[in-house]
Amino acid sequence: MNQPASAYTAHETAVIDEGCTIGEGTKIWHFSHIMSDCVIGKRCNIGQNVVISPGVILGENVKIQNNVSVYTGVVCEDDVFLGPSMVFTNVLNPRSAINRRGEYLKTLVQKGASIGANATVVCGHTIGAYALIGAGAVVTKDVLPYALVYGNPSKQHGWVSEAGHKLVFNDQNEALCPETGEKYKLENNVVTKSSIQID
Repeated sequence: MNQPASAYTAHETAVIDEGCTIGEGTKIWHFSHIMSDCVIGKRCNIGQNVVISPGVILGENVKIQNNVSVYTGVVCEDDVFLGPSMVFTNVLNPRSAINRRGEYLKTLVQKGASIGANATVVCGHTIGAYALIGAGAVVTKDVLPYALVYGNPSKQHGWVSEAGHKLVFNDQNEALCPETGEKYKLENNVVTKSSIQID
């Protein structure tokens, strides 16, 4: 490790390999395995029976629920949520008899995105910032920022706010988050926060 163990908390059953960087305030729970050369940011919460494979990068305040494997090639930015038993892949055509370690495809989960329980994210794609992937979804292509996506194969079914509420756009393509009061604008299939007052 590149920092004292006192900077983070790990259950006695957790296995943490050499060469990891783990941020202050991170918690690692029962039977989880943090493999070599991972970078885990501050204040992350790694649930039970989680595997973080070599070279994975997690930003700050990433929450990983139980029974998730985060494979080499995955990068999760700050504030990402990974639901229970969701699945990443890192090879498109795996074969037991063929070593494809040099063929790992990158998967990027951008800031604030959430991936629901039992969802599968096929490698080589980007999940946009604050996107919400529904439980059980099978993601086979890029997901736009703020998109609400579910199904198998997954399809977009609208847009969500940064707080995770479905956005209902008016005739001026403006919407209001019911929880935070933040305003959003939809233009050319791109959602952005807006400073425009909605009547």
